[in-house]
Amino acid sequence: MTKEQWLSDLRRFLADDHVKMDEPLHLHTLTRMGGPADIFVTPTTEDETAYAVKYAYENKIPLLLLGNGSNMVVRDGGVRGIVLNLKSLRTVRIDGTSVYAQGGANIKEVSKIAAANRLTGFEFACGIPGSIGGAMAMNAGAYGGEIKDIIRQATVLTREGEKLVLSKEDLELGYRKSIIIKKGYYVLSAEFALEFGKQAAIDAKMSDLTIQRETKQPLEFPSAGSVFKRPPGNFAGKLIQESGLQGKGFGGAEVSTKHAGFIVNKNNATANDYIQTIEMVKTAVFEKFGIDLELEVKIVGEDSI
Repeated sequence: MTKEQWLSDLRRFLADDHVKMDEPLHLHTLTRMGGPADIFVTPTTEDETAYAVKYAYENKIPLLLLGNGSNMVVRDGGVRGIVLNLKSLRTVRIDGTSVYAQGGANIKEVSKIAAANRLTGFEFACGIPGSIGGAMAMNAGAYGGEIKDIIRQATVLTREGEKLVLSKEDLELGYRKSIIIKKGYYVLSAEFALEFGKQAAIDAKMSDLTIQRETKQPLEFPSAGSVFKRPPGNFAGKLIQESGLQGKGFGGAEVSTKHAGFIVNKNNATANDYIQTIEMVKTAVFEKFGIDLELEVKIVGEDSI
């Protein structure tokens, strides 16, 4: 089967403008890098999502889930097969102290909605630049909080397109890991259990965390966020800084001078520039400290020819 056939088949169930061929992925990643996707699908309902997943499985077509485009580096040659983006599935509902959010909802926006409804527990996520689905998969965390602290359950699709409801225990959430990654599930929605708090205290915490993020992170440049996982008993940014790597890189990519844990797209970097800079950092830190930094970002796709 050709990508033209995939396009035709998927457009029988999804609207034409929600199934595109050769879509440039730099338009959909926070690094502003990445070549084209053979087929780019943006379903508007959970049934459409299940159809696309099942279609890919039954026809043995590679399928990549692209959330908010954070925490991912797409190579310059792009992605073969189907790229699934759930940005249209972003419904958020509040029911007492429960928050329901679809997988494509922006986690920062969900955090703000919770705060506006006097709910506490989600403040830690006010600066995380990802989707609910991505946050669930990675058990995203910041400033002392993690998804596993507040999750009640999640609804996911298996690779075969079957819908499952997973409890907090079923999700097996740990440091940047989950059953979602292990099994290759696709997050349709999640339900969080929060508590009522004092509005002034919630607002003050949100404001403080926002200021911390804006003053410490290089938000003025495109990036994939924190590049490396935290090594046991240490911090990746500290090791990189002490290796004297800030301001260094390849092409338009550079280790941030503001926060060494970030590699930024400072001047029209290619994915190859970015990946070379990652390898430079890993090599230098290992040579100086004997620590093999583990990637938090996911590198996908093919090199350009």
